[in-house]
Amino acid sequence: MLIKRKEGEIHPGFKWGPFTMRIPGVHLEITPSQHLQGGLLLLATCGSITPLAMKYFNISLEVAWTVSLVFLVWVIAQTVLFGDIYAAGAITPALPLTIVYLNTLTPGIEAIHGMIAISIVVIALFLFFGITRLGEKFNNVIPASLKAGIIMGAAIAAFQSEIGRLPTMPITLVTAWVIVLLLMFSIPFARLPDTKAKAIAGSNALLIAFALAGVVGFSTGEVTFDLQWGVFVPPIGEVFSTLSIWSVGLPPWEMIVSVIPIGFMFYILVFGDLLVAQTLLKDAEEARKDEKIDINMNRSHFVLAFRNLAQILTAGPMPWLHGPIWTGVQVFLIQRYKKGRHVMDSIFSGIANFYLLAIPLGLLLPVMGIIAPLFPVALSVTILLTGFACAYIAMSMVTNNISRGLVLMIGVLCATLGAAWGIGIGTVLYMLLIGKNKEDLPIVNDVKIKEEKIS
Repeated sequence: MLIKRKEGEIHPGFKWGPFTMRIPGVHLEITPSQHLQGGLLLLATCGSITPLAMKYFNISLEVAWTVSLVFLVWVIAQTVLFGDIYAAGAITPALPLTIVYLNTLTPGIEAIHGMIAISIVVIALFLFFGITRLGEKFNNVIPASLKAGIIMGAAIAAFQSEIGRLPTMPITLVTAWVIVLLLMFSIPFARLPDTKAKAIAGSNALLIAFALAGVVGFSTGEVTFDLQWGVFVPPIGEVFSTLSIWSVGLPPWEMIVSVIPIGFMFYILVFGDLLVAQTLLKDAEEARKDEKIDINMNRSHFVLAFRNLAQILTAGPMPWLHGPIWTGVQVFLIQRYKKGRHVMDSIFSGIANFYLLAIPLGLLLPVMGIIAPLFPVALSVTILLTGFACAYIAMSMVTNNISRGLVLMIGVLCATLGAAWGIGIGTVLYMLLIGKNKEDLPIVNDVKIKEEKIS
């Protein structure tokens, strides 16, 4: 029996501590129309990381796919088990910076330990800022140029990695890039008349890009499919022995200390995601008065700490960490949510239905046979979109030419030399070039005006 929400209240569920469990079919209405699209998109995007796991951790496709499915368990747990309000995802902007770090380590145990070390630092930061509630104060202390520089570093690292990947599947990757950028960011496309076809294309940009890239890749011979019937049996024992923290052990203390700057960079990126998520949800709340949206940033810190801790305890690390929001899906679901309760009963039910079928689909060999060859495409599109978005976000955070130049310099340092050098040199440059000036002033123009008055 479905437990209904009263008008204007928080959606019901089972309270436990600061969290709320909401079970599909009991607290959340089940709407199958969203299952297939969401499940396939989630699998393709999450599965995109498996080539990196195979490369850096020296593991098989079967092991990497199993860890991805476990990753999805803890993604779905954000809504069902913990009851946080966001459409969960990974810290995607951190992925290019993670790749830069992993490239400095030997594939295998050292890289696994490196990823566990980053996880430990980030978990500690989530818990510290969640308990002390100092996250917002810390974020306000960091100058905009430094934050923008870190984000620009993610953009530069992303573009570098994709330029290097292009020769492996040139026609397929370019096709996917053009389609997804056209449907998501094109101004001419946005100016076209608002039709149903346009709305469908815009809201399914990733899925369309993957599908057409698959057709083009198959036609050119860059992608081959191996379809088999049956059910995938996860190699739990192999996962445990090769990746689990219980088998590989904790990383050396020196390694944990060395990745602290990376952890702080990741936290800054996550806090930015949380602010974006809050803005999106407040906009949704204005459109729907029948549901009170419970936004709690401290709870989100604890949820992220527990999700990342559960990941390394149950299946080992992945080359990306659990993050608060999958922005593209969040935007898509909120647009549907705004249409009324008859379309989406609750923001929680929308998220749950979009994610619910991912794991069952991921256990079907025919689905794996279709999706697995497209993992390089999915990874490339994910990193490209991350780089594109990070670049324009970074530039929008500063308003004068000196800050823009500084942002680019910090970004290059972070992408090429690493987090410690980027933050260290960036801080020195900030003090020398900007100092105590307010970054929202047009500094270059102010200097010109003063020179004109003197002359």
